[in-house]
Amino acid sequence: MSEREFDVVVFGATGFTGRLVAEYLAREYKSGLRWAMAGRSEAKLAKIRTEIGASDDTPLIVADSSDTASLAAMAARTRVVLTTVGPYQLYGTDLVEACVAAGTDYVDLCGEPAWMYDIIRTYNAPAQASGARIVLSCGFDSIPFDLGVFFLQEQAKKLSGKPVARVKGRVRKMKGTFSGGTAASFGETMARVMREPEVMGWLRDPFSLVPDFDGPRQPSGAKPIFDEDLGSWSAPFIMASINTKNVHRSNALLGHSYGQDFVYDEMFLTGPGPEGEAMANHIAADKSMSTNPPKPGEGPSLEERETGFYDVMFTGEMSSGERITVGVTGDKDPGYGSTSKMIAEAAICLAKTGLSEQVGGGVYTSAPAMGMALIERLRQHAGLTFEVEAGQN
Repeated sequence: MSEREFDVVVFGATGFTGRLVAEYLAREYKSGLRWAMAGRSEAKLAKIRTEIGASDDTPLIVADSSDTASLAAMAARTRVVLTTVGPYQLYGTDLVEACVAAGTDYVDLCGEPAWMYDIIRTYNAPAQASGARIVLSCGFDSIPFDLGVFFLQEQAKKLSGKPVARVKGRVRKMKGTFSGGTAASFGETMARVMREPEVMGWLRDPFSLVPDFDGPRQPSGAKPIFDEDLGSWSAPFIMASINTKNVHRSNALLGHSYGQDFVYDEMFLTGPGPEGEAMANHIAADKSMSTNPPKPGEGPSLEERETGFYDVMFTGEMSSGERITVGVTGDKDPGYGSTSKMIAEAAICLAKTGLSEQVGGGVYTSAPAMGMALIERLRQHAGLTFEVEAGQN
């Protein structure tokens, strides 16, 4: 990539999540990072810049998802475009195309598997040719889960020489809200299913983001189960559909380093006994995301973001017969506070850590694109932990 004016441009900086990203960069990277704020209105960008305490000389870029020339001009000025402008199936395709054409890296918060299916098949080869690394799903969906499985497998290979063939991802605790963008994306996806019924097959297929590969049968995770090996009931987890697809894509892009017979599922741990079963059934019956979703552009208060958290466990049995367990935690609410930090660090990781020497262009997930380099950044800067809890020598 030729020398660019900026390391990172935050596109959508006047939106709720984009503003949090810009605020994080202004607070944490007062020097050493060349970044800019982008959006449709220069006046709104200037207002946000002042409100978040960013330097008055933080550059502002006017760009609009409906103006392809403005997207191309923006992409040509930066090493990485960080976009929070969704739903991506409505507002993301032209920006991906602009980044691919300019050889510019790209990160988003996408949790829209049908759109991702299209992007992989349309832009993977052109991105390989231009050197653009298009990294999808760099928020709560799916970084803690994708990198959690990657981290477990790296530890398992160190301890036993082999990956774990069956991994369970289990959310142990979580406080916070999902974003309005997630709800809006779900609505747009369902609207597309009504127009194109074949899309439902992509949504149901855990390998739909892995072209030309049909892996082993996977657990559905659609109903409460009792995990005998964990001694706990588990309930369906709303993010499992997108996260499992991204984990399987990561495995494929890593040369099936987890194995071609790899089995993975995600659920929410609710505890043992009748109380655990009752809680699992309650979660399974909850339809609030579809009946009363948050609106795009809205979000929790500062106090709600600051007091939120999540704790996810990944566990499996190594070839030695010993169980390995790792934990991934975040120190803010998942949908906004932690997500804004994760996507910011993903963008900086692409821009600043020299990964282009190791990873060429293409459409990626976080693990094959950034792996341990991003894990270390998240540990150091974003309030995440990745720890081995069982299986250590």
